[in-house]
Amino acid sequence: MSLTAINEETTSILPPVTPDTYRQGMASVAAAVNVVTTSGPQGNAGFTATAVCSVSDNPATLLVCLNRGASVHKVFQNSTSLVINTLTSQQQSISNLFGGKASMEDRFNGAQWATSKTGAPMLVGAAVSFDCVITDVKSVATHDVIFCQVVDIQQDENADALLYYQRGYHNASKDV
Repeated sequence: MSLTAINEETTSILPPVTPDTYRQGMASVAAAVNVVTTSGPQGNAGFTATAVCSVSDNPATLLVCLNRGASVHKVFQNSTSLVINTLTSQQQSISNLFGGKASMEDRFNGAQWATSKTGAPMLVGAAVSFDCVITDVKSVATHDVIFCQVVDIQQDENADALLYYQRGYHNASKDV
């Protein structure tokens, strides 16, 4: 029996929770705030994401989820690389720019950028930036799950982190 068959059988007996109930539950999961960027034939593009996860350390692989209805979806769909920039608490305004309806020009004008090894924009001053080559994309429900292999990391070991929790921003710093 395949995993899909198990899921179909299970959901016919136990239907999934409603989207509102799910979103309420997920509000209790604290997550790092990231700005994911790429550069392609259509220019630079980026979006704010908390759905970022480590997959493996050998080879170093991350995943990020992107809603297929997002304005940047087509640009990422045609890209071969991306950078996952994890924000510090001082970069909340950048999160808001990339998470809103601002034009791509306004988003990128709101911060200082360098060009990563793969050619994607890398945020200067991020807590950590993972420069990645896209290796696979899976469509699941409303989102694409983008798998990417890390080819370079730029890190500020003294940086704090911007978290999103209970529908608001929070600061996480190192314990002393």
